[in-house]
Amino acid sequence: MNINNWFTIEEIDSMTFAISEYGHWEKVHSYLVIGDEYAALIDTGIGICNIKRVVDQLTSLPIKVITTHVHWDHIGNHGLFDEIYVHEFEKDWLENGMPGLPIEVIRRDVIRDITKPLPESFKIEEYEPFRGKPTALLRDNEMIDLGNRILTILHTPGHSPGHLCVYEAEQGYLYTGDLLYKGTLFAFYPTTDPLLFVKSVGKISRIEHITKILPGHNEMDLNKNFITEVNRACQDLLNKGLARHGSGVHEFKDVKIYF
Repeated sequence: MNINNWFTIEEIDSMTFAISEYGHWEKVHSYLVIGDEYAALIDTGIGICNIKRVVDQLTSLPIKVITTHVHWDHIGNHGLFDEIYVHEFEKDWLENGMPGLPIEVIRRDVIRDITKPLPESFKIEEYEPFRGKPTALLRDNEMIDLGNRILTILHTPGHSPGHLCVYEAEQGYLYTGDLLYKGTLFAFYPTTDPLLFVKSVGKISRIEHITKILPGHNEMDLNKNFITEVNRACQDLLNKGLARHGSGVHEFKDVKIYF
């Protein structure tokens, strides 16, 4: 099977690429950001197919993997790379796995609702989420210099304790991971925090220069207005005392939030 039959490569600009898995119900996006000296790979996808072969077609630079958060659909190919970075609050998850999430549940979600042929080498009974030690830990407002491209790490907890967004001020690109995307936004699991989710959405809404929002899932046609709308919805829920676990699914014009 040709590797690109599973992945869809979309050019954001000549040095920035989305590597997407539209054949899976999660429609996960990873992003390759190429500088002069290094390239950053923001998340590594589900792990159904080898993302490194795609990355190697696009750049020969050393790769720094930036983990937006340690959920299985974003760390699937971490084991193919030498340099892995994660927020300090999810170091333990990366090394030991998420507590209380059986492998049977993960494998069921990995294999369901597939709309493209799977690689012949993929066997669901052998699928395991990545576990390993990170190269280094990331903190809020830390900067990563790729050589004439600087990425700023923003700690945006709520969806998970160590969730990160990545902001490139010069380009105005904001990589939002699972904090923000089109579809139902989730903060109802025991490992989530609705109040922190609301705070994190407010944090990114205050960024003035945003030209592109590059989410972890679904459509990539988002703009700054979408952040404003999500923030307005979050503030409404907060004011009504609904920014708490168990308050349910809240529907707004173009936004759904599940607390």
